[in-house]
Amino acid sequence: MSLPPGVTVFERGWLSSNNILLADDESAVLVDSGYWTHSVQTLALVERALDGRALDALLNTHLHSDHCGGNAALQERYPALLTSIPPGQAEAVRHWDPVALSYEPTGQFCPRFRWDALLQPGTSVRLAGRHWQVHAAPGHDPHSVVLFEPQSRTLVSADALWRNGFGVIFQELEGEQAFDEVARTLDLVESLRPEVVIPGHGPVFTEVADALSAARRRLDAYVRDPARHASHAAKVLLKFKLLEWQRIGSAELASWLARSSYFPLVHARYFAHLDIGAWFDQLLDDLVRSGAVARDGEYVLNQ
Repeated sequence: MSLPPGVTVFERGWLSSNNILLADDESAVLVDSGYWTHSVQTLALVERALDGRALDALLNTHLHSDHCGGNAALQERYPALLTSIPPGQAEAVRHWDPVALSYEPTGQFCPRFRWDALLQPGTSVRLAGRHWQVHAAPGHDPHSVVLFEPQSRTLVSADALWRNGFGVIFQELEGEQAFDEVARTLDLVESLRPEVVIPGHGPVFTEVADALSAARRRLDAYVRDPARHASHAAKVLLKFKLLEWQRIGSAELASWLARSSYFPLVHARYFAHLDIGAWFDQLLDDLVRSGAVARDGEYVLNQ
């Protein structure tokens, strides 16, 4: 597959989103910055690619912690860095509200950062000598955007479309209807007719029709059984935290689950017929059976 000139993709592990570096003679811009625990690696990847040149700008497709957790480190390393975010959570960032930004409810962390400009849907930004369209892409995150370059038909899809699905639909967990927004965003992607997709996680791919079909099948399954999505979401959040910890005692894990408000929320909305402790054990057992985590006596280990 062929990416536009000047576009470099750093495919990261699932704890950090992919980073996309777009550079030409005029500027060097990074799209998304990964999770905060991987900031040193993010800086090293960028510095190695730029070979002494400064990073001029940073764009965030959305403000989940795995996409903007490296913002603060990049801003410290490059003081003149121009940082642009989608407009929906601008005030939450300005006043730094970790609840509104989802970090506290999900039990995650993101170092405070600033924003300088807004990525307004319906506009375009010049990156690596080409004009990239900014499109609203609600669903996984109500404020997310995707970037599309029409000449090369390249799409930066963030978590709106992966090769094998899409990101957790957090609004659904909170009681707001968002499955329809996911469907409309998938329709948007199809209407753009991309030939190459750079997803928020996983490898760059060209099998766009197959990915859209798989995403729609998954969405249809969630619409038929919202509890299936809720259970999947809870396991994703648990696995994400285990990726960060790598190893944790069972009692400490149970305490964290109880303190992280998303888990009691999901339990109350979808699984109230189960004792909450039994539900936690069920989530962990499912992850062990899938090979995603392991038990070692009183400890839980990431696999």
